[in-house]
Amino acid sequence: MKKFEIFLVAPPGLEKPLAEEVRNAGFSKPKMMPGGVRFRGNWTDVWRANLELRGSVKVLARVGSFSAMSLEALEKRSKDLSWGQVLRSEIPIKVDVTCRKSKIYHAGAAAERIGKALSDEMGITISSSANVTVKTRIEDNRVTFSLDTSGERLHKRGNKEAVAKAPMRESMAALFLRQMGFDGSQPVFDPMCGSGTFPIEAAEIAAGLAPGRSRRFAFEQLASFDAAIWSSMRQIGTRCIPEQKFFGSDRDAGAIAMAKGNASRASVSEFTCFSQLNATDILPPTDTPGIVIVNPPYGTRIGNKKHLYSVYAGLGAALKAHFHKWHVGLITTETGLARASGLPFEEPGPPVAHGGLKVRLFKCYLP
Repeated sequence: MKKFEIFLVAPPGLEKPLAEEVRNAGFSKPKMMPGGVRFRGNWTDVWRANLELRGSVKVLARVGSFSAMSLEALEKRSKDLSWGQVLRSEIPIKVDVTCRKSKIYHAGAAAERIGKALSDEMGITISSSANVTVKTRIEDNRVTFSLDTSGERLHKRGNKEAVAKAPMRESMAALFLRQMGFDGSQPVFDPMCGSGTFPIEAAEIAAGLAPGRSRRFAFEQLASFDAAIWSSMRQIGTRCIPEQKFFGSDRDAGAIAMAKGNASRASVSEFTCFSQLNATDILPPTDTPGIVIVNPPYGTRIGNKKHLYSVYAGLGAALKAHFHKWHVGLITTETGLARASGLPFEEPGPPVAHGGLKVRLFKCYLP
């Protein structure tokens, strides 16, 4: 099967752990770059990336490229590409264009010309609400076409119905867990778990459950799709019983109810345990030291940032008093809040875009 470039969109700031995940998953020679990771592969690699990778936001398949300095040239050359190999004439598509440093500078006009070319050549309907998107980048007069093979963002696993305020996306949670050194064998505890994203993601990893097992993808509507191969790929699994359990607590009873429901829909209830508890009252949920990972409020959620310093201090005091030999990861927007915990954090990781803010992962080991 012919190979082409596949680009994996990363959560901004988490390109490095995504590249590690891609490499560990056995994809060929992944290269990290701003915004994501690229490698060369075929359509089965596209399908497997969507099904198995936890940290990717989208999987884009590069399907064509040429130079064009006018709208007329763009339309003409767009018609010359072998669209019939990847698109189906009866499936509507959306055309998304970005322009940068090019003689073609009007994205809307470019999208109209590309849409006209596809409509003229294949009779395809162009619709802003279509599930299949042709993403077009025009940069330095070079036109590059990619197909968004994912559809909805990949953090939408298809299992979570209930979410707490300012939830951590599953793709980010998976990569933060990777940065904490989680490999599926350690217990994980989130003392401010909200809707349970960290414990559930950890349980799925440990149980060998593919993140895309419960959802559909845009590539299923492409001409390159092979239903028989895809069906066999989805049945290949390494489901196992984790050695440890994965824990979450929260002071809010509603959050605990959400977390339990989400764990049930993800089929990891037997591997997770959630309890209503104030963060200052936490104790190790297991005798085996593992990983504490927590995404506390930053101030935008509660409003009074001064109050947060005492929240972080209380959490830090409980961890220092009881969680000896545990690794701690704390995600927050401000170094000052992290310092308020009194925990011996290392230099934080790079800024990561989250909910319109920039957060960092602060890590430490409690001897």
